[in-house]
Amino acid sequence: MIRFLIRAAIFLGSAALGLWVASLLLADFVLTWQGFVLTVVLFAGVQSILAPFIAKMTARNAPAFLGGVGLLSTFVSLLIASIISNGLAITGWQTWILATLIVWLVTALATFLLPMLFLRKAVQKVTPDRVNPARG
Repeated sequence: MIRFLIRAAIFLGSAALGLWVASLLLADFVLTWQGFVLTVVLFAGVQSILAPFIAKMTARNAPAFLGGVGLLSTFVSLLIASIISNGLAITGWQTWILATLIVWLVTALATFLLPMLFLRKAVQKVTPDRVNPARG
């Protein structure tokens, strides 16, 4: 259960980071502070449901497109989050493409790097500093 909560927190954090970075880099990607939390939770929830579903459908029907599953699920998650949430507005097809790429890239990097940061701190807390036997 703790592992699930840690993964969920990392996924929510990476989604928040991806959406925030896209809002900083793209003028037509508007993420309001009032709707930030709802948008992040909505985006992360939809993404976590869609990614495995799209991967399964793609593997069965079009295995050559399996590499684009993350991009497609990111795009659909952004679309649903922008429709349902008042906290996200994306205008222009170029912004949709760039937002999908930026959010996908930042989320992927954060999902990879955040566990290393948290695990390093957790391991340091659990493992006491060892005394170097050579120094006595």
